[in-house]
Amino acid sequence: MPTPHESAQSLMQLYDLRREAKMREARHWVVWSFNPTSLEDIAAAMQTEEYTYVRMTTSYWEMAASFVLHGAIDPAMFHEVSGEMLVVFCKLEHMIDEVREHFGQPMLLKNVEAVAAEWPGAKERMTGMREYFANASQS
Repeated sequence: MPTPHESAQSLMQLYDLRREAKMREARHWVVWSFNPTSLEDIAAAMQTEEYTYVRMTTSYWEMAASFVLHGAIDPAMFHEVSGEMLVVFCKLEHMIDEVREHFGQPMLLKNVEAVAAEWPGAKERMTGMREYFANASQS
């Protein structure tokens, strides 16, 4: 297990990556504009230029989650500062098995899913987030 200092250093490095201009743009689009409710919605998004934002953001959080699972970052410390990972995952979590099967990607977001599974209250939080984004997109 990493020391608190090592975890903090790793988290700060992850934060620095999130601040890069293109990554910031990608994260904003995924959080506020990507709200799929079906495989068809995902397939339609894949035809847009913005889909690179989905790939960039999900691969970032998949990488970060792998650090937690392999012991490079303390899980409790990660949970305290990485709520955005749940925001991103809630976009697909409710249909993740179907997405994996349909697109032939059985490992898609497996690390994120594993970290979320160990995150206290994550399931309820993501359900609430999905409802919030569904209502926000209708406004």
